[in-house]
Amino acid sequence: MSEHRAQVDELLADYRRSRERLASVQRELSAVTASESDPDRLVTATVGARGTLTKLEISEEAYRRYRPAELADAIVRVTAAATARALSEAGEIMAPVLPAGADPLLEGGEVAHARHAAEEGSYEDRNWVTR
Repeated sequence: MSEHRAQVDELLADYRRSRERLASVQRELSAVTASESDPDRLVTATVGARGTLTKLEISEEAYRRYRPAELADAIVRVTAAATARALSEAGEIMAPVLPAGADPLLEGGEVAHARHAAEEGSYEDRNWVTR
């Protein structure tokens, strides 16, 4: 019976360690933010761990320098770049708690679409959640 009790105690200890680690990962993920700006620093987008836009700064000069479509493109471009960085950072945080070979952020999904759009410079018709 004491061997069985030792096994149960070890399982409970493993469970507690796992819960603590997951709570720590959750705290780290909630703190993830990434910001990107256009080359002239007229437009800056800040996103959270899932790529959700949390802050958008547009300088007065941007309204004078960019036409509306160009400004919209700059906003989308910097938001996509910030999203790619935030998702990458979130993936790094999650990787240690996932099984070997597991993809923390569905590479080929959100991260790949954001990276592809940022590299290609095209943001039209992009669905960064599904393929």
